[in-house]
Amino acid sequence: MSAATNMRSLLRGSQFFRGCVSSRNGVATQTVPATGGELTNSAVPVVTSLDISAGLTDDQKEFQSLAINFANNEMYPHMAKWDQEQIFPVETLRKAAELGFGAVYTSEEYGGTGLSRLDASIIFEALSMGCVSTAAYLTIHNMVTWMIDTYGNEEQRSKWVPVMATMEKLGSYCLTEPGSGSDAASLATVARKEGNKFILNGSKAFISGGGDTDVYLVMCRTGGSGPKGISCLLVEKGMPGLSFGKKENKMGWNSQPTRAVIFEDCEVPVENVIGVEGQGFNIAMSGLNGGRINIASTSLGAAERSLDVAKEHTKVRKQFGMPLSQMQHTQFQLAQMGTKLVASRAMVRNAARALDAKHADTVSLCSMAKLFATENCFEIVNTALQLHGGYGYLKDYPVEQFLRDIRVNQILEGTNQVMQIIISRGMLVD
Repeated sequence: MSAATNMRSLLRGSQFFRGCVSSRNGVATQTVPATGGELTNSAVPVVTSLDISAGLTDDQKEFQSLAINFANNEMYPHMAKWDQEQIFPVETLRKAAELGFGAVYTSEEYGGTGLSRLDASIIFEALSMGCVSTAAYLTIHNMVTWMIDTYGNEEQRSKWVPVMATMEKLGSYCLTEPGSGSDAASLATVARKEGNKFILNGSKAFISGGGDTDVYLVMCRTGGSGPKGISCLLVEKGMPGLSFGKKENKMGWNSQPTRAVIFEDCEVPVENVIGVEGQGFNIAMSGLNGGRINIASTSLGAAERSLDVAKEHTKVRKQFGMPLSQMQHTQFQLAQMGTKLVASRAMVRNAARALDAKHADTVSLCSMAKLFATENCFEIVNTALQLHGGYGYLKDYPVEQFLRDIRVNQILEGTNQVMQIIISRGMLVD
């Protein structure tokens, strides 16, 4: 049974159409079944609350439950070991792919699961409760697979999507360079066409999976300066001229290797161009809109788990003759954490719906969600650590790892400073 079939089997078991989401007077609504299974004409607003499943359709609740169970059973028990021993859990990733998580929002034609960006956000949030670092790599692999499926030709799609969906082949996204981070359009990696191949020279920095993965989508300059001179090449591991730097020693994200990817007269066949020449920057930016939702979703998962463990800790930890949970200051802190989590989740899911609907404000909404959720969820996790006192600083407890793993979310997929530039530009357009 394919990964897509595994996931879709959950979504096709209803006797009636469940959870039809529509819009009434500009408000998202959800049609609900009456007693006996018939759809009613009444609708209730789709809400977001501390209940992680609030506002979801029955189908979404089912695959969210699937993802939470996978996170709890296959990821969370191993999270600390993967981090401390820097283990890249490839077999666990492939188990996730068997459930359809290797190509969540890639079309079904060649083996993708074919879900929406909102569905993907729900899944990535749930998986991140088990291990942010591993779930974050999964989001990157998903983005690479989606790019090939969306912009590749028929031959590329039929060759790569099936093996990416099963995670038989693993993907990496190569945009950032040592000299171009936030200013992506200034990238200097150059591909010169010679006959039926490109000769690729340059390097990419901070590449997740670098050296351990099989497929590298590389943004490089095939034309003049600026965005229109950038193309996207698919580089396969083992191609002549491809090499890797040392494995980086990082603060977090230790269950996925990070290396520089180096091209020295690397020979890439012309048929490995994804899309057309000069389209690379647009491909990169379209990927980043969804990438920002994905990364924000991993922050949500970390905050959800950290809030849960903090609540339990304050109920059993006693000081001055009473549990911490009975102290008003602790209650105020928990209230702030819960409020920030609900607000963050609402913004992320709103942005995901906008991306699905191709809303005119999608770019700004994705940037807002990434900015707000990554900062507020970091504060939630940091407060959870503080509520643990000295125990929170120990690696015996999960909160410090969640803190380390989500700190980078304020940097990657566009720094939060760049998010503010994007948001303000949209606001100031006449």
